[in-house]
Amino acid sequence: MRLLHTMIRVGDLDKSIDFYTRILGMSLLRRSDYPEGKFTLAFVGYGEEDSNTVIELTHNWETHTYDLGNGFGHLALGVEDIYQVCEDIRQAGGVISREPGPMKHGTTVIAFVKDPDGYAIELIEGK
Repeated sequence: MRLLHTMIRVGDLDKSIDFYTRILGMSLLRRSDYPEGKFTLAFVGYGEEDSNTVIELTHNWETHTYDLGNGFGHLALGVEDIYQVCEDIRQAGGVISREPGPMKHGTTVIAFVKDPDGYAIELIEGK
């Protein structure tokens, strides 16, 4: 077994695709419209789905915002130089919601970014 993808619902698919591809450097792997169901699925990631875990962005055509609730935590990305990555994200228009620094009660250097729908993405240095 292996983890295939994580699905999140997004209000503006084009804005989300732009964030995950332009700001976080992922590739748009595939996109499919389902007119009868009034939704679109877009898959983004750092490599092909046959060998990498990816993110499924689900856009329900008649829903523009979602309540994120309190059950979802965050997605996590490993980065080499967290300070440079955060600066690059900021310069590209991304929102850093927690500046880089050691995690509470530990030494791992982390930061958090918000995507256009408010989902948290944790950056972890050295992973």
